[in-house]
Amino acid sequence: MKAREVRALIKVKPPRIDRRAARLDACITIEDLHRLARRRLPRPVADYVDGGADEELTLADNVAAFRRWQFTPSVLTDVATIDTSTTLLGRRSALPLGLAPTGYTRMISSPGEPAVAGAAARAEVPYVLSTMASTSLEDLASHRGLKDADRWFQLYIWKDRDLTAQLVRRAATAGYRVLEIAVDTAVSGYRVRDARNGLTIPPHMTLKGLVDIGMRPGYWTKMLASPALEFANVSGGAGGEGYTIDNITKQFDPSVSWDDLARIRDSWPGAVVLKGPLGPEDTVRARDLGIDGVHLSNHGGRQLDRAVAPIDLVAPARDAAGQDFAVFVDSGVRHGADIATALALGADAAFIGRPYLWGLVAGGEAGVDKVIGLLSDQFTRTMALLGVTNIDELRKRGRTLLKQH
Repeated sequence: MKAREVRALIKVKPPRIDRRAARLDACITIEDLHRLARRRLPRPVADYVDGGADEELTLADNVAAFRRWQFTPSVLTDVATIDTSTTLLGRRSALPLGLAPTGYTRMISSPGEPAVAGAAARAEVPYVLSTMASTSLEDLASHRGLKDADRWFQLYIWKDRDLTAQLVRRAATAGYRVLEIAVDTAVSGYRVRDARNGLTIPPHMTLKGLVDIGMRPGYWTKMLASPALEFANVSGGAGGEGYTIDNITKQFDPSVSWDDLARIRDSWPGAVVLKGPLGPEDTVRARDLGIDGVHLSNHGGRQLDRAVAPIDLVAPARDAAGQDFAVFVDSGVRHGADIATALALGADAAFIGRPYLWGLVAGGEAGVDKVIGLLSDQFTRTMALLGVTNIDELRKRGRTLLKQH
């Protein structure tokens, strides 16, 4: 074979000048992005993202629970056109996917919440801002390109009920469409990795942690060049000295009752969702109270260890509440096939947290785009291989397409 014939067969891909883009190109799975993120983060921060409560049994089981389901596809059906769009609480979403709330995102990566929300807006999926965010409700709402984004707000109920009411009013005024009320934080879970690393906010590191940060100057330089970190929605608390990881969760009210939820429901102009590990009885009680949906979650394994995996609550919640009630699920979603499993069991959408944080660390806003793109491609391909062409069909036929092992 002549040299020119060999050259015609072997196409050498030119190197990417943009190193960040090259790194993202090399990531073809969510786990690839996870590994890249851990290399770029100081260990205490990486452990803050990846860690769970106590023995981390729930943390591991959340992922394993999705993998206990197997597909039984239909064949010889026309899947030339796949429509992944759906409606979530009255608004179209390009995917049955949402980006769940995560606290203190700018500590993890300096672009923070606006970068995550920007990627969600481009993908036409909802993003939930946390009470514990490092970007305020108002700042996110006014950020370029996010005015018409599908913005939701996750509310923690505080002992200071005036502050709670103020947060609800601020979210409504700033145009947040859905209010998610977290109901799994009566007390904070005990996160062993954070305790061992001495992680607090603002950072109060062990000597080992400081050495690890020093080995990653790129991370530290970006943090120093960024605005001061704070819990932006509730800054100036704790007697004017500011909140820390150690004391802020002590401000959450462990005496919250269903009556409190009813009062918040009455004060919010839009849809209300309860977020936590809700079983069928609590799901029905929420529906009867006028709540619009449940977001089944065990906080990614960060609260009650040995809690049931939320994916295993989906079918009971759907059967108990009926079809005209929103059911969302997070904790353990790592692949587009997990989204398909969630919908086949009766969910309206699946939400992710850690995966988009890994993407944010790996490549900023483009990294979050990458995560959503990977999940979208995987989900679309899974639908085609299952023999379904749209979300309604997947949900209608879902349980015939699954078996548990």
